[in-house]
Amino acid sequence: MTVPLLLPLHGIGGRQDLPVPFGLAVGGAAVAVALSFVVLGLAWRSPKYRGNASGVPLPTAITRTVDAGWFRWIVRLLGLATFLYAMVSLVFGVDRLTNPIFGFIYILVWVGLVPISLVFGPVWRTLNPLRTLHLLLSKLLRQPPSKGLLELPAWVGLWPAALGIFAFTWLELVAPDRATIPVLQAWIALYIVITMFGAVLFGDRWFAQGDPFEAYATLMSRLSPWGRRTDGLLVVRRPLENLDGLRVQPGLVGMVAALLGSTAYDGFSNSSAWIGWAQNQDISMTWLGTGALIVFILFVLVTYSGATILAGRLSDSSRTSLPGLFAHSVVPIALGYVVAHYLTLFILEGQRTLIYLSDPLSNGANIFGTGLLAVNTSITNHSTAISVIQVLAVVCGHLLGVTSAHDRAVALFPRAKALAGQLPLLVVMVGYTCGGLLLLFSS
Repeated sequence: MTVPLLLPLHGIGGRQDLPVPFGLAVGGAAVAVALSFVVLGLAWRSPKYRGNASGVPLPTAITRTVDAGWFRWIVRLLGLATFLYAMVSLVFGVDRLTNPIFGFIYILVWVGLVPISLVFGPVWRTLNPLRTLHLLLSKLLRQPPSKGLLELPAWVGLWPAALGIFAFTWLELVAPDRATIPVLQAWIALYIVITMFGAVLFGDRWFAQGDPFEAYATLMSRLSPWGRRTDGLLVVRRPLENLDGLRVQPGLVGMVAALLGSTAYDGFSNSSAWIGWAQNQDISMTWLGTGALIVFILFVLVTYSGATILAGRLSDSSRTSLPGLFAHSVVPIALGYVVAHYLTLFILEGQRTLIYLSDPLSNGANIFGTGLLAVNTSITNHSTAISVIQVLAVVCGHLLGVTSAHDRAVALFPRAKALAGQLPLLVVMVGYTCGGLLLLFSS
């Protein structure tokens, strides 16, 4: 992604920084994923996750505070105030690389949604400034926020959010002049109009299904230890058990494919092979990038869906519903890719953005007292450690994905055919592991 002053390839490490040969690292990662499948097959023969029915209740005082109206309004107003402050830079700021709006949208919001959701759970639902604006508007009109002009059809599911994720990643990775104020103004304006119009039409249910930022944050929050039990209590539970409670709905597969495919394209688009080839073509980089982004997303969608359908055939199970039932197992893989691609970007450019936020209009202000600070770049001295973290993030994401898929398989498939049914998914996940590392360290 092209954002002001970002480091190449979103990181520090490269193939030369790995403590073992690159080929050995890729092969070892593939063997680790395959070996985990064998171990799980021998030791994990019945489902262990209970999804939303599980969890240890938190103390009553914590639950009472989190559910209190005053506390929720503090969080809502904090999100709204932060959004309005950032919009000052978008609307009135200068079109220069020191404008903090670029880092705010591309780094603090898009990348920052992941650590926020992992640490605090599904907090973005309350922080979401557009949801707060809709709630205030509903109170002003004396209408319940859940009431819309139309009923949102069940078949719509998460497809609007999946399309929104594609639209944002296209802006982030492909759009010409994406690090300019007019382009970002146009995209944000379109996003606000579509999201608010959808909320007016269908009520606040639209945010969960049509707002790409909220849908993404909610999906990643399933890997946090915090959740709600079916009886409504706030609980702490194992992250993969939390993930097991993810509700299957239309568009879920498309959404995880958009997340995984766009991150893979991000690594590919920075490779010298792609850049050299694309620059020698008569077609513009915008069209080539758009086509390649779509191809990567479709590749994930087709290979994953094909593997789950084949799994149903091998296990004599219903095949049409399996892609959605196993989609949760792709979420840890997507998280691993995000950590591997964006960790150093978030640390370094996140600091720069916080510095720039003290001067939203680039006129020398120092509102938060951070304007004179410098970016701490000490992380650049540890390129080998960064490379190891990147490899571990990809491999651990796939190991967690295999574990989630295995638990779901032994719950759905006949016991005698549970392992055979998982083989297509195993092959795809090993392929994703090797491909992800190749793309991450491509040069």
